[in-house]
Amino acid sequence: MSYLVGKVVLDVVAGAPNNGLGEDNVATVKQLRVGRDIHPYVSAQAFRRWLRDSLPASEPVSPVVRSGSGQKQQAYTHGRPDRYLDDDLFGYMVAVKGDKTKTCQRDTVLATGTFVSVAPRRPERDFGTMSRGFAAGENPVLHGHEFYSAELAGDVLLDLARIGVFEIDGAGLKIALPEPAAKEAADNGAEPVAFRGCSALRLTIEERRRRAALLLRTLTAVRGGAKRSMHYGDRTPALILLAPVKGGINPFTRVLGVRGDRALFDAGVLRAEIEAWADELDGPVLLGWAPGFLGEQRERAQAELADLISAGSLLIDHPRVLFGALAEQIERGERDTWFEDPKA
Repeated sequence: MSYLVGKVVLDVVAGAPNNGLGEDNVATVKQLRVGRDIHPYVSAQAFRRWLRDSLPASEPVSPVVRSGSGQKQQAYTHGRPDRYLDDDLFGYMVAVKGDKTKTCQRDTVLATGTFVSVAPRRPERDFGTMSRGFAAGENPVLHGHEFYSAELAGDVLLDLARIGVFEIDGAGLKIALPEPAAKEAADNGAEPVAFRGCSALRLTIEERRRRAALLLRTLTAVRGGAKRSMHYGDRTPALILLAPVKGGINPFTRVLGVRGDRALFDAGVLRAEIEAWADELDGPVLLGWAPGFLGEQRERAQAELADLISAGSLLIDHPRVLFGALAEQIERGERDTWFEDPKA
C-alpha cells in the first residue's frame, strides 16, 4: 500500500483565477493575511472543480441532483463511485431524509490543500468601463477587479488503496454504497473484501489502474479558472512533486520557501526529507518541473541533487513526461502493490 503525497504549484501571471465576494462593484480575488502580508489563494474547491472539468470528454461524470428552495436547498451527485470516477476520487455526501436506500457518504480519495501564494503578493486593482451603445455625453459605467502574479502552492495526497474500494457497512454515514447500489455493483463484477475494518466492494484491478492513471494524466493538463476573458493564463501545474509513501505522511510540504520576495525551491529541504523518510518511501520521488519555471532554479536543483538522481532516488523531468510514464507503469500492472492495503 502506498499514498502519493507531495505538492502542486501553479504559476499565475497577471491572473484572477479564483474570486472572492465583490463589493462596491469591484471583483476581488481570494486572499488571506499573515501578519501584514497578503497572500492570494485558490481554494481547494476551485482547483478540484478545474480538475473534474479537465477530465477527458469521453469520461462520464456523476450527474448532480438539486432539490429544495431558499436556504433549504440541497445539491449532491448521484453518489455512485462504482459508475463514476469523480464520485470515486473526489467523494460525496448524499443525505436524503427518511430514505436509507440513498443516504451515503464517501471521504475524498484525493485530498487537496488550499493553493496559497508562496511569497506575499498584494493584488493590483484594475478598472474597466461600459459605454457601448450609450448616447453622446452619457457617463460610462465603471467597474473594477483585482488580479495578481504569484506562485501558488498546495499539498496533495492520493490514497491509492482506496481507489475503487467502497464501504458497504460502518457507523453513521460511513457507508459509501447503500444496499440497492451495492447489489448492483456486485452484480456488475465488484468483489466483496474486508477493508480497514469495514465490509467493502472492490472494482477490478484493471479499472482501478485506469482511474489512477487517468487522474495523473489529468493533473498535468488542468485547465480552468475565472476571468479568462481578461486574464487568461495557463493553469497547468508548473511543478508537481509526488512521492509514494507507505504511511500517508506528507513530508514534502516545506520544499518551497521565500528568499527576499521570490519563491525558492529548497533542494536542501528535499534532500533532508528524502533521507529522513527513506524507510517509508516506496519508490523514487517524482519531481515534475516545467522548464523555465522559477528561472534557473530547476538546473540548480538538478546539480545539487545529482547524486540522488544518479542513485534513482529522485526523478526530474517535465510533469507530462514524468507522470505520463508513471501512468503507463500503473496501467501495465507494475505498481499493483501500491493498491493493496495490508490492513484489509
